Amino acid sequence: MGVTADTLSSISVAALVTAMVTDDSQNSEYILVVGLGLTGLSVVRYLEKQNKNIVVVDSRNSPPGLTELENEFDDICVYLGEFDEALFMGAEQIIVSPGVTLKEPVIQHAITQGVSVIGDIELFAQQVNAPVIAVTGSNGKSTVISLLGDMAAEAGINAVVGGNIGVPALQIMDENAELYILELSSFQLESLHSLKPVAAAVLNVSPDHMDRYESFVEYTQVKKHIYHACKVAIINRDDMQVMAMETGHRFVSGFTMNEPAHGDYGLREFSGETWLCKGGKQLIAAADLKMTGTHNLANALAALALGEAANIAMTDMLNALKTFKGLKHRTQWVAEINHVTWVNDSKGTNVGATLAAITGLKVKNKLTLIAGGIAKDADFTPLKSAVCDKVRTVVLIGKDAPKIEQILQGCVAVFYANDMQEAVQIAENLSHPGDTVLLSPACASFDMFNSYEHRGDMFIKAVEGLQ
Repeated sequence: MGVTADTLSSISVAALVTAMVTDDSQNSEYILVVGLGLTGLSVVRYLEKQNKNIVVVDSRNSPPGLTELENEFDDICVYLGEFDEALFMGAEQIIVSPGVTLKEPVIQHAITQGVSVIGDIELFAQQVNAPVIAVTGSNGKSTVISLLGDMAAEAGINAVVGGNIGVPALQIMDENAELYILELSSFQLESLHSLKPVAAAVLNVSPDHMDRYESFVEYTQVKKHIYHACKVAIINRDDMQVMAMETGHRFVSGFTMNEPAHGDYGLREFSGETWLCKGGKQLIAAADLKMTGTHNLANALAALALGEAANIAMTDMLNALKTFKGLKHRTQWVAEINHVTWVNDSKGTNVGATLAAITGLKVKNKLTLIAGGIAKDADFTPLKSAVCDKVRTVVLIGKDAPKIEQILQGCVAVFYANDMQEAVQIAENLSHPGDTVLLSPACASFDMFNSYEHRGDMFIKAVEGLQ
């Protein structure tokens, strides 16, 4: 039986479930996929190959991925709009996309009634047959796993990189893979139970997604899930929240921006030069890295610790470090125009990321900061000290710009812009020779842009228009 998204709204859910049970062409049991998008579509494709009976629900009337689903499959039932409990209670299993909270009442009721509720990473974990490196954190995880991918490639290891970075885990499953390197968000960790990483790391924890979690404590506890059943736990020695997670693991390695203890990774000074070290052993001079910003030294140290735990040769890891330039939209150098440097950190979607960018960039003079968007109930207070110290001017955009201005009152000159083009123009007019203009919004992008990538691309386009 095939029911399209366009016609399903006129069919009662009870009738749909009854039809599925009586339809001889299909098994009466079905798996309910909650939420489309990249992840939901990857789950559908995976289950279809397993000849599973699938029903898809999404609270949005026109979710991303719907057109692709309709083009690829003509026998999958799709239900859009308000969730109906009958579909959830009748499912053999529920697979929830990261964007849907497990606190949804219909999901909670299904759980209490014994229905299995998992996410795509749990489905991946139940099937994977190669070692996995798992990385989470409020900031830096995409950089770390991308760097690890380069390190593995340098070592001749057939490694696959994916997860929250943009390629769903189920989409990268490969029988020839020798290593999986996964970026995992807190949303994905909520329903994860079976993953047994060869190495796992929480890079750092700062308040994020406070519109989804009741407290910072709850958010931190979810991040801790990544350490469950891992072989080696990689710990950020400089983050007290992460340090508090160090429980019950026989094998632990750490990284720090200070001098490291024996067996840990950190920074040491030799003849006036900063070196990345393991214990007292010099590995590579910080000046030899192509990545910019002190926060990327922490990312490099974390990658080295994770790579060592996964048996990637040190020589190969250091060779990869020498050529890795960082990722687009992450403190990305864009241009120098009239002695003003322009930097794109659109991936700075939370306060911790923007704080790292402000404090980590080496600048000749002062910063002009472009920020704003959707706050996700964030507290912007931690930005104030760094902004007062290093920023000359703040240009604000987006829905929650007034919340940022309120925190920065009396600290710095604040201006508003209606769009990115205007923000760049204001920044150009107000910047002095030797200044750096930094786009690091400390907010999500969806009030004005399709994604943080779209936001960064519009910034680059506006900057290029100045030349």
